[in-house]
Amino acid sequence: MKNLWDDTEASKYTSDLDLRVYTSNLLGQSDELVLHGGGNTSVKSMVDGEEILYVKGSGWDLVSIKAEGFAPVKMQTLLEMAKLKSLSDSDMVTQQKAAMIDKSAPNPSVEAILHAIIPFKVVDHTHADAIVTISNSKKGLELIDKLFPNFLIIPYVMPGFILAQKIYDMTQGDFDWDACEGVILHNHGIFTFDNDAKRSYDKMIAAVSVAEAFLEKNASVEFKNVEAKAFDIGLLNIDKFMH
Repeated sequence: MKNLWDDTEASKYTSDLDLRVYTSNLLGQSDELVLHGGGNTSVKSMVDGEEILYVKGSGWDLVSIKAEGFAPVKMQTLLEMAKLKSLSDSDMVTQQKAAMIDKSAPNPSVEAILHAIIPFKVVDHTHADAIVTISNSKKGLELIDKLFPNFLIIPYVMPGFILAQKIYDMTQGDFDWDACEGVILHNHGIFTFDNDAKRSYDKMIAAVSVAEAFLEKNASVEFKNVEAKAFDIGLLNIDKFMH
């Protein structure tokens, strides 16, 4: 998968939100990562002394999103919501909207709570074709585990509060977020994150390139611009890989 980052272009964006718009647009340009309206991104930033999560708003596409397409939500409220034992979809939407510092902004993504509990400044989420293709396969769970040993792997859970609660519960105690390279939700997609926008984007491209390279070698699927420099699948085929 081709990395579209351009240092010259990126240098034009000095604010957290402007750079978030830039990398969101980069992700949206790759059809292999997002379908129409799919995927979401966020950035955490301080506003008047309060930490705010700017998360992709409903109705916006990553390829064309602008600053006004991000919903600014109070982090403290989202983190408190993550601790709840249960929360209906309607109550989640109501509470998230009430926590927005700009009521004219679009509704936050249903995955806003999950973006909040990932303790990094920048979070990227895509429905990468290659990742989903592997996870949807007969031995998808085993393959994903082997291809991405440093990722948190989650069996499919309905996106929204239930998924956020699942990941919140799994990462309490001695879970080491710094050693976690990303999160893969089976049959759904992948999350990468970092305190630096470029590194989070680079992690996404690198991880998807690993999956594309594996499929190119082992399946009848064509992928272009594969750059899996950090992962060598050599002469493996799927059967040998699983034994």
